[in-house]
Amino acid sequence: MKKVSNNLLPNSHWEEKQIVWRIALTELQSLFYSPIAWVILIAFTLQLALTYTGQLGGLIQGQIDTGVGQSELTSRILGQGVFGLVSVYGGVLDNLFLYIPLITMGLLSNELQSGSIKLLYSSPVKNYQIILGKFLSMMIYGLVLLFIIFVFVIWTGFVVKDFGWAHALTAMVGAYLLICTFSAIGLFMSSVTSYQEIAAISTLAALTFFTLVNKVGQDIDFIRDVTYWFSIAGRAESFVRGMLCSEDVIYFVVIILLFLSLSIIKLNAVRQQNSWKASLWKYIAVIVLSSGVGYLSSRPQLMSYYDATQTKTNTITLNSQEILKNLKGGLTITTFVNILDDISVAGMPQNRKGDMENFRQFIRFKPDIRMKYVYYYADGGNLELKKKYPGLNARKILEKVCLVEDLDPNDYSTAEEVERKYHVDLKSEYYRMVRLVERDSGERTYLRMFDMPDPQPRETEISAAFKRLTMKSPVVGFLQGHGERKFNQQGDLSYRRISTDKVYRYSLINNGFDFQLVYLDKEIPKDVDLLVIAEMRTSLSSDEQKRLNTFIARGGNLFILGDIRRQKVMNPVIEQFGVQFRPGQLVQLSENGIPPNFIVSFPTDEAIALSYPYKPFGSKRGIGMSGSLGIKFIADSGYKTIPFYLTDNKTVWNELKPVNYEDETPVIDSVAGERTGLYATVVGLTRMVKGTQQRILISGDADCISNGGINFYPKGLPIFNDRLANGSFFWLSGNKMPVDTRRPKTTDNDIHLGTTGFNITKIFLVWVLPGLMLVAGIVIFLKRRGR
Repeated sequence: MKKVSNNLLPNSHWEEKQIVWRIALTELQSLFYSPIAWVILIAFTLQLALTYTGQLGGLIQGQIDTGVGQSELTSRILGQGVFGLVSVYGGVLDNLFLYIPLITMGLLSNELQSGSIKLLYSSPVKNYQIILGKFLSMMIYGLVLLFIIFVFVIWTGFVVKDFGWAHALTAMVGAYLLICTFSAIGLFMSSVTSYQEIAAISTLAALTFFTLVNKVGQDIDFIRDVTYWFSIAGRAESFVRGMLCSEDVIYFVVIILLFLSLSIIKLNAVRQQNSWKASLWKYIAVIVLSSGVGYLSSRPQLMSYYDATQTKTNTITLNSQEILKNLKGGLTITTFVNILDDISVAGMPQNRKGDMENFRQFIRFKPDIRMKYVYYYADGGNLELKKKYPGLNARKILEKVCLVEDLDPNDYSTAEEVERKYHVDLKSEYYRMVRLVERDSGERTYLRMFDMPDPQPRETEISAAFKRLTMKSPVVGFLQGHGERKFNQQGDLSYRRISTDKVYRYSLINNGFDFQLVYLDKEIPKDVDLLVIAEMRTSLSSDEQKRLNTFIARGGNLFILGDIRRQKVMNPVIEQFGVQFRPGQLVQLSENGIPPNFIVSFPTDEAIALSYPYKPFGSKRGIGMSGSLGIKFIADSGYKTIPFYLTDNKTVWNELKPVNYEDETPVIDSVAGERTGLYATVVGLTRMVKGTQQRILISGDADCISNGGINFYPKGLPIFNDRLANGSFFWLSGNKMPVDTRRPKTTDNDIHLGTTGFNITKIFLVWVLPGLMLVAGIVIFLKRRGR
């Protein structure tokens, strides 16, 4: 063998870097002299342009149609346009899955096929320099792809008001790390075969494996953590959402280093003719080391975050953070999963990591939260299973389900066994999937799943459960004994839906309130903070009135709901506050077939300022009342009076005569004093008692928040009665519950681009930009051919 001259050997660290750089430049020249690199650049640009202009055009048209801008334009355009996470054209980032293997398939397989790799082996170039040089060329090619994305981002920054640059740059970091990771995997696959086609297919197979590996070993805790960490699924999307997490950054770096190391080991094995056993141990060592780093980086205590969005949408609100600060000591969330429940799939082992993601933002601020899962079986009323397996008991159905799902029925305890072991009452939770939140100091509460199609608790409900553990929950008493509405019964007239319905997300029990029945044959309990008096049908006795007055005198809050034909019974209760229910009832004429005794009221600015849930929800601006009384002010009683909801002043009047509203159309009787105008349907009153503000709310209708009224949405009417229920109890609880998890509005809400400007933009991005690339590719190809 010819001896290599010493002056050819790299004798300094700088010269070693130069060799890496020369290899990278050589690879780039070869890459850009081939048509495949240009075809991918043009295809990538064209797809990006079509996706971007489709999304941008829709937003501009919406702005023109409505006359107002749309919120969160940075997220909308980045997620649905530039990075295409949600788009009819598919995700641009997802399609890198197809583009990168076509580029990397020839990085080393060409050398292996042509035999030129032997020249490299006989040169003073080291294996790691070959790999780093090849990878550096792909990093530069990735920068070219990133520059194309940056063109779209720059243009968006010019046309969108207050564009979120930090969010955009974070998304670009994620895109670049994804490109580099795919390239490292493709480089390794190119090193194991001399056939480019096999290298490309192997890269696709490897990327598919890394996408689906999070499904492997999900029933074993340590394996679950490792395989879930190794999965690439969703990693770049977190950057696109504007969240920079140390775990995701470390993931990409570790996977890149892993496959670069595997590539170097592969070249060393060929060059040094190592045995396959020696190479195997090196492969295993590198993989184990990477797994260890990955496992450590996924520990909550070692994670760090940066939320680049304008309103910190990836971070729990300041109110939720404050609750966690007050939650000292350890906290365990135990999820009880009934395999026979219709929503049990969310908590099954294969979906456990995804279920835990619902608490990731909370674990960020309280890393010592522990998550446990307990599996059992019971008849939870799953109609689908009962229909599928008629006549079978819960145990037999369990065996059938386990046979289909390839599970062991012995892994599931009975509900009774679980209740005894964990001291829980699963029956009262209807044997549904439910979580027990428990502090190490002993306080505990339930966190529930809700109605489909969105059963998972959100920040508001999770924060309310946590807050329960740090304070006394507001206790709502429902007065009984005089024909009042109840809170714990089915039926249209009851208040169960808004109070104790455990599967209703917005019910008060799921937002931090407790309840009890109250009778006036004795003093109202001291722990009752708020008393609801809903449509009394018989009058209070003098002793009962005294006990109620005692509650009022001590500063207790009240929610009094009247109804038609109850003025005689309820006016004596509310007149002490300087207000009175009007005689007769309110009527409103409409053109959409709604009965005239159905009234629409709207929140006042004062009410919205006092309680944010009153704020209109989209087009749902008001509340609907079926048979409402007007409320009038009669005297100064020492309370500050505030109209919370008012009617329209042109179509509503107070009808004094009895009317059959199904068959008759009421007519204004001006002689009797009937006239259209603004009528108060909900009134608030406040005063100071012992340094605390007492709050009283009076409504002219008791049906509006009943089971039958809370979700009654007549077609064509802008009503949303949930707002009244949530807003009223928020205000009456002293703004304690529900937890306020609002965020400030984003300011990137206007696109400074009209139809003409958009058309010019579309022509440039869809036709001119790809065309320029095509011309550049042809020119370079012809020059190369000429040489």
